[in-house]
Amino acid sequence: MNETRRDRDAEGRARNARPRDGLGRPLPYGAPGVERQPEGVVRTPAETLAEAQRLLDAGMPFHAHEVFEDAWKSGPEDERELWRGLAQLAVGLTHSARGNTAGGARLLRRGAGALAPFAGSPYGIEVAGLSHWARELAARVESGPTVDAAAEAPRLRG
Repeated sequence: MNETRRDRDAEGRARNARPRDGLGRPLPYGAPGVERQPEGVVRTPAETLAEAQRLLDAGMPFHAHEVFEDAWKSGPEDERELWRGLAQLAVGLTHSARGNTAGGARLLRRGAGALAPFAGSPYGIEVAGLSHWARELAARVESGPTVDAAAEAPRLRG
């Protein structure tokens, strides 16, 4: 019988232990990588936005997506779509920077759509500006080259 060994985390769940680059792509074992975001961290909305913005500015939208995912999973039910939409924008930027233009554009538009019900500026988030940024970037990546994640990082707050 040929059994494949899988990397496991401390709780025994399957989790790839390979290092990752700033866009979340797996690197060879032993290669220097970017430290992963810890999972399941409960942050205030302000802490979430500050950490995600830091990661976006550093060209690490995959890691920012994980910060938003924590907020989406731990936040109040009526805010989950807000955080999920922000996570989709971050992963859309990730895919766009990796060269997956169709997937990137689709996720950018999906994230913009998820933000639509949150008119105004909840927690200072510039929903209209982010939606415009996402739709404009989606159109651009569909017809152009791979984007630079750090150069294209959106401003979450005004």
